[in-house]
Amino acid sequence: MTVITHPTTPFTDQKPGTSGLRKKVRHFQQPNYAENFIQAVFDVVQADPSATLVIGGDGRFHNRAVIQTAIRMAAANGYGRVLVGQGGILSTPAASCVIRKHGASGGLILSASHNPGGPDEDFGIKYNGANGGPAPENVTEAIFARTLEIDRWLTVEAADVDLDSIGTVTVAGMTVDVIDPVADWADLMESLFDFAAIRAAVADGLTMAFDAMHAVTGPYAHEVLERRLGFASGTVRNGVPLEDFGGHHPDPNLVHAKVLYDLMMDPEMAPAFGAASDGDGDRNLIVGKGIFVTPSDSLAMLAANAHLAPGYAAGLKGIARSMPTSAAADRVAHGLGIPCFETPTGWKFFGNLLDAGMATLCGEESAGTGSDHVREKDGLWAVLLWLNILAARGESVAEIARQHWARFGRNYYARHDYEAIESARADVLMAALMAALPGLAGQSYSGLEVEAADSFSYRDPVDGSTSANQGVRVLFTGGSRVVFRLSGTGTEGATLRVYLERYEPVGGNLAAETPHMLADLIAAAESIAGIAQHTGRTAPDVVT
Repeated sequence: MTVITHPTTPFTDQKPGTSGLRKKVRHFQQPNYAENFIQAVFDVVQADPSATLVIGGDGRFHNRAVIQTAIRMAAANGYGRVLVGQGGILSTPAASCVIRKHGASGGLILSASHNPGGPDEDFGIKYNGANGGPAPENVTEAIFARTLEIDRWLTVEAADVDLDSIGTVTVAGMTVDVIDPVADWADLMESLFDFAAIRAAVADGLTMAFDAMHAVTGPYAHEVLERRLGFASGTVRNGVPLEDFGGHHPDPNLVHAKVLYDLMMDPEMAPAFGAASDGDGDRNLIVGKGIFVTPSDSLAMLAANAHLAPGYAAGLKGIARSMPTSAAADRVAHGLGIPCFETPTGWKFFGNLLDAGMATLCGEESAGTGSDHVREKDGLWAVLLWLNILAARGESVAEIARQHWARFGRNYYARHDYEAIESARADVLMAALMAALPGLAGQSYSGLEVEAADSFSYRDPVDGSTSANQGVRVLFTGGSRVVFRLSGTGTEGATLRVYLERYEPVGGNLAAETPHMLADLIAAAESIAGIAQHTGRTAPDVVT
C-alpha cells in the first residue's frame, strides 16, 4: 500500500456543534474541506491498526462522494476494516447499533439530521465513539484544535467501492464490508418489543400511518412495520430515501409533517396512530387520532409505561432529559422512585449516564427519544415502544394521555423558533439576558412572579466535567418557566429557541388548548428578552 500525502492548510470554521460539523453542501465541496475534518478526526482518535470503522449516512446529496473519500482515507490511516451501509445508508441509531454490535472503534455518520438536503442545502459529518454515541466534548474540542493546525491529509489510490452491492472487497489491504443497513437494528428491535402482541393488535384492527419524509427511515419502517409487524402496504408513506428529501424539510414537527397531522385530526379518515421520523432517523413525531403528543409528554408517557415492553419489564434505572425539555418526565421518575437527570442539550451528555447504568430512558424536547439499547436517540424505537404500549393496554393514544395527566398533572409546553437571525443580533440579545439575570428574581411579568433565574450549568455526575452557559432559565412561582437558548444545529445565522412551560397540577385544567394556557408566558418572554427589539421579529418562524 502506498499512502498519498496531500498538503493542505487549515480552515477556521470546523468547530463541531452538538451534532458534529454542519455546513452547506457547497462549503463542504471546497477542496480539502471534508478531507481536513476527517483527517483531524483520525489524527485525534488514533485507532489501532486492526480497528473497525463504521461509515454511513442519511442518503442526502453528497453522502456518496464523501463516503468514498472516507473509505480511502481510512485505509491510509491504518484501519483494518470498514463497515458501510448498502447505498451509503445507515440511520444514526442504526450506526450506533452497528458500532456496538461489531465492536467497532467508532464511526463517521454523514448527516445534517433534520436539515434540508440537496446541492444548495445542508451536509454534516459526525464522529461517534466505541460506545456508539457522539464523541464527548473533550474529543470534539481536540478535533477542532487539530483542524486549526492540520497541514496534510492521507489517502490511497483506489477505485470507488460499489456501495449498492452487499459483499466484501479490499481497498489497499483494508477490508470493506458493504452490509445490510437495516438487519442488525431490526433484530435488536425484535429483542426489545413484543412483536407477537403488536402483530395480534394489527390483525385485530390497529391501524397507523408512518411518514418517512423521503429520508433514511423508509427502508427501516418498511422492514419492521409492514414486513415484520404486518401493517398494510402503504402504511409507510414517502418511504424511498431521496438526496433532497423530495424537496421537503425532513423535520417531524407540526409544520413540516402537516399532511400527516391533518390526516390524524380528521375524525373520519384518521388511523389509530400516526408517526414520523426525520432525515437521519433519530427523531420522532407522535400523533394519535385527534391528539398530538408533545415530545416532552411522549418521553414521560413512555417512561410510565415502558415496563409493558419485554426489554424494559425489569424497570428503569433512571430517566434523563435535556434542560429545555419539560419536567413531565421528572414527575414520572418521582412516582417510580427513580432518579431523573437534567442535562444540557445534545445526546452526548446522556452517554455517560447510560454507560454508567444510571439511566435507561432519555429524551429531548426536539423530538429525540431513546434508551440504553444504543447511544443515540432513535425515532423508530420510540414508535415501536408506543405500539407495544397500545397493544398491551388496548386503549387509544388519547385515553392513555388523559389517564397520564390525571395521575401526574400536565406540563403545557411549546417551543418557539426564530430562525436565521443575524448572529450579532442574537448574541446581543443573549448578552442582555445574561446581564439582567441578577435582577429578575421577584419581578412580575404578565402576572407571573419570577422565583429564580440563571444560566444553566451542568456537572456530569459520572466524570465530574462541567458544561456552563447552556441556556438562560427564568423560573416562575408555581412551576412555570421560560428558557432561552441559541441552537447549534443550523447552518446559517443563529436560531433562537424559546421554550415555554406551564405546569397544571392534578385536579387542575388538564384539557385546555396549549396556546391559551401559555399566553401569559409568551407575553412574559417578550417582556424579559425584548425579542422584537433585538431581532426585528414579531413572531416565531416555527412553533412546536
